Amino acid sequence: MNGVFVLRAGPLSLRATRRAVTVCGLLWIALVALALWAFTLGSYPLSLGDLTAVMSGTATDSIRTVVLDWRAPRIVAAALFGAALAVGGAIFQSLTRNPLGSPDVIGFTTGSYTGVVLTLLAGASSYQALAAGALVGGLVTALAVYLLAFRRGVRGFRLIIVGIAVGALLSSVNTWFSVKADVDTALRAAVWGAGSLSAIGWPAIVMASVLTAGVALMAPVAQRRLRWLELGDDTAAMLGVPVERTKLLLVVLGVAATAAVTAAAGPIAFVALAAPQIARRLTGRGTSVDLAGAALVGALLLLSADIAAQHAIPGVSLPTGAVTVCVGGAYLLALLVRESRRGF
Repeated sequence: MNGVFVLRAGPLSLRATRRAVTVCGLLWIALVALALWAFTLGSYPLSLGDLTAVMSGTATDSIRTVVLDWRAPRIVAAALFGAALAVGGAIFQSLTRNPLGSPDVIGFTTGSYTGVVLTLLAGASSYQALAAGALVGGLVTALAVYLLAFRRGVRGFRLIIVGIAVGALLSSVNTWFSVKADVDTALRAAVWGAGSLSAIGWPAIVMASVLTAGVALMAPVAQRRLRWLELGDDTAAMLGVPVERTKLLLVVLGVAATAAVTAAAGPIAFVALAAPQIARRLTGRGTSVDLAGAALVGALLLLSADIAAQHAIPGVSLPTGAVTVCVGGAYLLALLVRESRRGF
């Protein structure tokens, strides 16, 4: 019996891996095509020939300015930040074993927002200061949620409920700070809190890339540990995995991925929630975590949302976060309906 099972499991596993690789390749092609299309859009229309001229160094100064200084930072940021948010969401959904286990649902993004608001109130406005504030705020929030949810270990549902409660409390704190702050600081916090890529520049992208590069280097190890934890805490412990310490380190990794984006662009909701679930369905991973697929889907989602924010309504530029909230709200409603049907 065991021999038959192994013989059947091998080809299925190989077929699933091939499907995942194929889907990731197609997602990468779609991302490149969408990015090239985004370069051609705007009040100064460009062609693919203009992009080729920029890459070959034969373009005019005006075209180089439009491509390299105006459009490239926003396109690169959308892809990079979408990937980072998706990785953070995939980590937390795997840890909680719940599709609602996203950093923007369980309060970690709100905690990063609180850290940035406090940093602005202290008079600091550089990306380094905002990144530090976002990271510290997210980590303190994660630690508080972790400790409050800890009862002889951390269970996913309890972590989500505690995270939602802490996030609601921090939202009230953020509102109070905005009311008590001076007008200029409150306005800056409100604009930043909408979640926008309109003012993004290369310095912020470079700094965010440093944080996301660290997350990317740890991603293979994180994915292996997450798959062990998905077998159950007892089974993972039998395999020699220090369960609670691993969970805490994974929480730090997920918060770092989210904080890198929050510091640069503000809280952009629902990408971290939707991207891992879409990736699992596309790659056929089922309930298993797939960080590479989630990153590509997240990049596609945020780049698509940013294109819609800029060009969906002629003459009106919307915050990218407003678009993701509209799309993500519909996705969250559908997800809640599906989960409620399963429960009954």
